[in-house]
Amino acid sequence: MFKTVLFPIDQSRETREAAEMVIRVVETHKSRLILLSVVEEAGEATSPMQSVEAVAKLLANAQSLFEQQGIKSETVEREGKPAFTICDVADEMGADLIVMGCRGLGLTEEGATDSVTTRVINLSPCPVLVVP
Repeated sequence: MFKTVLFPIDQSRETREAAEMVIRVVETHKSRLILLSVVEEAGEATSPMQSVEAVAKLLANAQSLFEQQGIKSETVEREGKPAFTICDVADEMGADLIVMGCRGLGLTEEGATDSVTTRVINLSPCPVLVVP
């Protein structure tokens, strides 16, 4: 049912907690797993995920975590506004499901009332599983 699962990651506790659900979904459905991290455009970054080096390390660590569970994954790093970029990558990669933590490190430019997760839910080309 879920051939391709997109898992946008950041350094938040919610992302780490959502990883357990990703493992279960990918194992159950024998899915292709794509790990995505978004570097915010220069001058717009509001979170610690500003450094390309930090993002590369985060992706490598996440990929290693999934490999320890016997799950192969692909990594994608993009620059842009997180919610829009997540949805664009989901569309480009043909994702059948996006799995996200209920809150990450980023908020949209509208502030605390509008999280990246909320924006992804509203814009996504596929179902979004939000892990509390």
